[in-house]
Amino acid sequence: MTSNEPDLSVSLGALELKNPVIAASGTFGYGDEYMDMVDPSLLGGIVVKGLSLKPREGNPPPRIVETPSGMLNAIGLANIGVEAFINEKLPWLRTLDTTVIANIYGHSILEYGEVASALKGADGVDALEVNISCPNVEMGGMAFGTDPKVAGEVTETVLKNTDKPVIVKLSPNVTDITEIAKTVELAGAHAISLINTLTGMSIDVESKRPRLANVSGGLSGPAIRPVAVYMVYRVARSVKVPVIGIGGIMEARDALEFMIAGAKAVQVGTANFVNPRATLDVVEGLKEYCKKKGIPKLSNIIATLET
Repeated sequence: MTSNEPDLSVSLGALELKNPVIAASGTFGYGDEYMDMVDPSLLGGIVVKGLSLKPREGNPPPRIVETPSGMLNAIGLANIGVEAFINEKLPWLRTLDTTVIANIYGHSILEYGEVASALKGADGVDALEVNISCPNVEMGGMAFGTDPKVAGEVTETVLKNTDKPVIVKLSPNVTDITEIAKTVELAGAHAISLINTLTGMSIDVESKRPRLANVSGGLSGPAIRPVAVYMVYRVARSVKVPVIGIGGIMEARDALEFMIAGAKAVQVGTANFVNPRATLDVVEGLKEYCKKKGIPKLSNIIATLET
């Protein structure tokens, strides 16, 4: 790095990222799908598609609907399963010069522990991101992330079954997200990422039928960014662990909003579908912002909101 180049590196506890831009789970596949357009080694990190204990086909189509300034998805967490991931995807991921985060989920607390255990000692996985927005089959389908006690139990179970830093990804579909954040921090989470998608639906007025076969889906994209920024702002002031901001980031200025609000890093999701090079564009935009403002180290802007 030359003396006139700003330092974009950030720390997420034990994780050291070359820059704060991470490709979000579910929008970047397992990394190799974007290789013709994006070199993952130029990013701060990538979060792979959500992994379950066994392979999952997901929901029937249609499962994606475009909405004003965003999209609804009801993919249903389709994935190849943790065993196939370790055997088929991880060897290539090990070759990357970037932080690799495995997103995991389960439909019971035991299942979360089993997926975490399967990845224990897996060379090439630097951290786990725990998706607690999944339906809990043991509690009638209520999402794990909507009950502080259950969210804490999931966090504790994953920690007992892993040797890697644990990031817990929060659902925004709650009354008070800070309560969930404080609970998972107390349970031992090393970092917190937010927000996951907002629940929504879209109706075809001609057929009077839902546009998604699953009826409802997760809303993402620029439409949710103001909600996400506010929730990151509140959580960052409620916990001591690092916070990762997610929600409708399309360009560098969007990422800067999250960082000024208190996020130490950001994840870019839906933008990858619109512009496959969105993550790299955000990195370059952050660098240019620092140069223009005379900021030697990007981390200096974290939590600098003036109110």
